[in-house]
Order: sequence, then C-alpha cells, then structure tokens
Amino acid sequence: MSDPSVLPGSQVQLRRAVASSFLGSVIEYYDFLLYATASAVVFGKVFFSTLDPLTATVASFGTFATGYLARPLGGMIFGHFGDRLGRKRMLVLTMTLMGLASFLIGVLPTYDQIGVLAPVALVALRIVQGLAIGGEWGGAVLMSAEHATSRRGLWASFTNAGAPFGMVLSTGALSGTAALLDEQAFLSWGWRVPFLLSILLLAVGLFVRLRVEETPVFAAAERTTRMPLLEVLRDHPRTLLLGVGVGLSAFVAQGTLTTYLIAYGVRTGFARQDVLNGLTLSSALAVVSIIGWSALSDRTGRRPVVLVGALLMAVFAFVLFPMVNTGSVVVLTLALVLGQAIIHPLMYGPLAALYAELFPTRNRYTGASLGYQFAGLGAGLGPLLFAQLDASSGGGGTTAISIVIAVCCLVTVGCVLALRETSTRDLAATDA
Repeated sequence: MSDPSVLPGSQVQLRRAVASSFLGSVIEYYDFLLYATASAVVFGKVFFSTLDPLTATVASFGTFATGYLARPLGGMIFGHFGDRLGRKRMLVLTMTLMGLASFLIGVLPTYDQIGVLAPVALVALRIVQGLAIGGEWGGAVLMSAEHATSRRGLWASFTNAGAPFGMVLSTGALSGTAALLDEQAFLSWGWRVPFLLSILLLAVGLFVRLRVEETPVFAAAERTTRMPLLEVLRDHPRTLLLGVGVGLSAFVAQGTLTTYLIAYGVRTGFARQDVLNGLTLSSALAVVSIIGWSALSDRTGRRPVVLVGALLMAVFAFVLFPMVNTGSVVVLTLALVLGQAIIHPLMYGPLAALYAELFPTRNRYTGASLGYQFAGLGAGLGPLLFAQLDASSGGGGTTAISIVIAVCCLVTVGCVLALRETSTRDLAATDA
C-alpha cells in the first residue's frame, strides 16, 4: 500500500491511517449493523414480546431508526471538536463509546424481566451508538484522505469498505450463534454473544488507532473558526444540501438490502439462516467492489461512477422483490449479490472521497459528517417506512417500496449533476 505522491517518511503513517480507518469502520459497523440484523430477527421477540409479529417488527425497526436519527447530532458534536482539536482525539472517543454501548446491549435485561424499562434502555444505548458512528465516519475518512491527498478515492474508500466487512462479521457472528443453538436458547441468551464480543474488538481497534498521527493537512491549516457548524450552514448551504441528496439513495438501498430484506425474506417463507447467508456473501463481495469502484473514480471522476450506480439501482428496485418472491434461495442470493455487491458500491464507494472534497479544512469534519449522516437517515427511516407500507397493505406493498427507492435514486442523479467534479481538488486549499 504505497502512493508515489506521498513522501517516503509519510508512507508509514499513510498505511497506519488507512488501516486504522478500515479497522475502526469495521468495528463501528459491526456494532451498528449487528443491531440492524438483530432488530430484524431477534429484538421484536425479546423486547416487544407483547405485540403481534408484524407490529413487533415495526417497533423493532423504530428503535433501529433512532440510531440513524442520532447520527447527524453525533456528526455535529464530534465534527465541531474534530475541526477545532483534531481528528485523532475524536476517533478514539467515538470508538470507545460504540464498543461500550454494544457491550451493554449484550447484558441488557429483556421485556419479560424488567418490563418497559428494557426497550427504553435499548433505545438509549442505540442513541449512543448513533452519536458515536455519527462522529466516527467523518474523522476516519479524513484520516485517510488528508494523509494522502491524491488517489483519495482509493484510500478513503477503505473506510466505506469497512461497513460491509463489519456486516460480514456481525451477520456471521449472529448466524453462527443461531446455527449452534436451538431457537429457545438463541432467543434466551445466544443473541447476546456477538454483542459481548464488541469489547474485544474495541481493545484491538484502540491499539491500532492510538499509533496514528494527526493528519498533516489539519496540522498545517490555520484554525481560526470557533463554530464550524455555523460556517458550514452560512457559507456552504447549497453544497451541504446537494451532498445529502447525492448520498440519499445509497443509504435507502443499503437499509433495504441489509435490514428490511432480512425481515421480509423470513416473513415470506425463507429460513432465517438462508437470508443471513446470502447477506454475508454479498457483504463480503461488496468490500472488494467498494474499493474497486472508488479507485475507478480517481480516473473517471466521482460523478460518472455515482450516476451509473443510481440509475442502475432505480431499475433494480423493481426487480428486487419479484426475485425474492420466487421462493428460491439461489435467486434470493443472486438478488442480494446484484444489489449489495455490484450496484450499491457504485453509489456508495466514492462518497468517502467526495464528501471530504466538498468542504475546506477548517470545517471539513463538520461538513462531511453532516452531509453523510443526514443522507444516512435514509438507511434508518427506510426500513421503518417500508415495514409500515407493508403492514398497511396487508403484506403487498412492495411496488410502493420500489417506487420510493427509484425516486430517491432520481434525486441523487439530479444532485450529482448539480455538483461540480471534486476529484481534482486540493485538500490543502483554504476554500473548497
């Protein structure tokens, strides 16, 4: 892992920064997406056991969505201090918060044990997760992008590639535990094991992260701003709004493929393990695709790659559910691979570098975090909206879901066309 544009003395720090960003993203998304998987297959039965199955699924996705609602707030808080005090300090804090919150979910009493306090505590810990990941992503991307100011699509993409790899670990841990235990044991205590393992991942992640130096771009910048958030809202409102629109469809598709489709597939007759196996395979392949498409964006620009992905996803939205409804495990797996491992990375991979390139150094952490995290609301609110559409239609609302996904993709197309190409910008420049 070397870049001829980086001075030899900086290559070690580049490698450490990229490794730290990837590993940090893996840990954060392992914890965050483990909750997503558990909300689809476990939490409705454990924390909302008094509700009917479909309503319990909606309630479970509601707690899942709270984490996404907290993410923009996390981006504001950690972005503010990250732009004033440095990227590294905030990243150590966000990783610690995420690991501890996930560990505590693993020891949380159920509804049958403490009643309504169980879902309340679950929501509180989910909010902590949202705050942590809201601050993690922006700092992790900047640690890579600002250590290597060329080939940023490639280097920054390792942060985004950590998300599906975290999904591989989380679904693997949850499905592996489920495979080893009967249904009663899994719902009684087995689901807790993957959450408890978070504390071990936290120890490894902190060891790697503490060895990375602050980014040279941040160290060399003049930091006279006291309120980065106000600067972003005052000086870059159009850029921020377009950035949100660029990422919206990627997150709506992500929430559909990695969260909603699990519950939908199980409810339509697939074995839970078959759905999780397909998700694990597609997530593993997505790691390679994200890095590959992002590297391509260094050559062709960010806009063409994202545009192709958004247009393909708009079409695929109307193919996805008919493929699942065939009842074939092979076709279900193919649908997940096409959607999550091929089409979605086109939209998602280049976002890491693109968001970093939209804002100046003095408020880049805040601006990039807000754009990404507000777009990320689509992944949290999408499954909740889709579950409600499905419930209100008696289980036949997939056409409406496909229309929503396609409309979001068209919003992304419009926003990408309204933005200028960012891949040639100098991150050390004083304005973006």
